[in-house]
Amino acid sequence: MKLRTVRDADVQHKRVLVRVDFNVPLRDGRVADDTRVRAALPTIQLLLERQAKVVLMSHLGRPKGQPVPELKMDPVARRLAELLGKPVRKLDDCVGPDVERTVGALQPGDVVLLENLRFHPGETENDPAFAEGLARLGELYVNDAFGTLHRRHASTYGVAQRLPAYAGLLVEREVQMLSRLRERPERPYYAIVGGAKLSDKIGVLRDLLPRVDGFLLGGGLVFTFFKAQGLEIGRSLVDESRLEEARTFLKDAEARGVDVVLPEDVVVAPELAPNPPTQVVSVREIPRDQMGLDIGPKTVEAFRSRIRGARTLLWAGPLGAFETPPFERGTVEVARAIAASGAFAVIGGGDTAAALKLAGVEGGNLYVSTGGGAALAFVGGRELPALEPLRAD
Repeated sequence: MKLRTVRDADVQHKRVLVRVDFNVPLRDGRVADDTRVRAALPTIQLLLERQAKVVLMSHLGRPKGQPVPELKMDPVARRLAELLGKPVRKLDDCVGPDVERTVGALQPGDVVLLENLRFHPGETENDPAFAEGLARLGELYVNDAFGTLHRRHASTYGVAQRLPAYAGLLVEREVQMLSRLRERPERPYYAIVGGAKLSDKIGVLRDLLPRVDGFLLGGGLVFTFFKAQGLEIGRSLVDESRLEEARTFLKDAEARGVDVVLPEDVVVAPELAPNPPTQVVSVREIPRDQMGLDIGPKTVEAFRSRIRGARTLLWAGPLGAFETPPFERGTVEVARAIAASGAFAVIGGGDTAAALKLAGVEGGNLYVSTGGGAALAFVGGRELPALEPLRAD
């Protein structure tokens, strides 16, 4: 896929409206994890080197179309200024005459950050008037928020219909890296899919079914598969409304010859709490008063054997309740197996990236995507609405 990128744009002395993904965690009025802010720096720095007037916009959290003081962009602006080593002015709104006057007075090399886009309901509704109000702030548009490309919002899609549109450097790199899974994966190619709910991942599983050689399934979602097979799951999580979909997926995978590896054993406890009494049991022997909270050692070894033989891996979703000890063990062991495998591995989703950090592995063969839903949609072959206006072909 060929994109028009910011490298191709004449930005000198022009107002460049840049959609970034500064949806970062805040704690005590400060940015708790600046990974996404740092990911946007190459595009911002390129624009500054080329003497552009930089107007940044992002969402933060889910304020549901109204101002929420705790979700204002001020802490993000402060952290960005520290990283850039220059002032970043945060505006009090993202559209309107006052914003237009301020942006109109910018000088080459200036940087402003608009207020949280989602303080306006028109953002998520892709309201034409809101999109037009944003578009008036720029002469060119750059989208560098890969994690939002699957959304048809005003700042990701509507503005791109109204201004010359380009991909930022982060979007360019994400598309290049993820295309290795979408277009030309080395075989064998396994998808490791976890997370709490099957409803969150069943679409991913269906999309990937014709594309992969096998699945390694863990996390809370597996108990819906077990119940669909008639097994006792005790007090484990289950998506009752997805039982038939689970059965259909397993039948379709068998018909296609796709290897689906479900856990053989699980770690169970009476409740999800730090360091409760636990035991490892076969998935056919889950007690009625217990819940499954991690994959067991036999499952880890089964997963490890598939991972060793893989050339391409996609990992989306933790394999247990990894935030609560001791239920991180299965996820950590699998993360380390992926890092040791030498296979090209894409890590998608914030929880999965956090699990990778917990395991103490990074770099090498691992590519951590900044987009959860967008990355999974892209590698699954879906069209990303906000990516289409950036295409050169």
